[in-house]
Amino acid sequence: MIDRHIILVGLPGSGKSTVGPLVAEALGVPFEDLDAVIIRRTGMPVARIFGEFGEAHFRQLEREVTAEKLRAAPSVMAPGGGWAAQPGNLDGARERALFVYLQVAPAIALERAGQGAVRPLLAGGEGLARMHTLLAERESFYQRADTTVGNDAADPALAATEIVAWIRRGGFA
Repeated sequence: MIDRHIILVGLPGSGKSTVGPLVAEALGVPFEDLDAVIIRRTGMPVARIFGEFGEAHFRQLEREVTAEKLRAAPSVMAPGGGWAAQPGNLDGARERALFVYLQVAPAIALERAGQGAVRPLLAGGEGLARMHTLLAERESFYQRADTTVGNDAADPALAATEIVAWIRRGGFA
């Protein structure tokens, strides 16, 4: 059990939704994929929310879900790739959470994330260039995390093991 939430941040395709459940299982806490929560509540995929209501509306939903989950018992959370770069998200969660930056090369992130309708900020072709742009725009926010874990390897269990070890070494579990 842990006494604070663990929030995984990083590019789309960095492995937050894959590594997160492994970390949560090892720590004996729930895993919360914030995009999945939003999809369940709205009955719409993220791309449709972006398309019909715009990014600002999606970010508001994201803030609401984050605030709700932060009030609950500690968990491992995986927000979308842009969550950390939204004003106030990191600072607002810092009292109740620790942050882990899942660092991954843009080409690997793109391969994992794919392109098109599922990832609205990657739609429109030139995915690798867009992924590099997203990293340039967001990396300073990602680097505000409490620790960085490389996740270029094909085995998500390696990153999960490193995160769990870091938490246990720090006395957070």
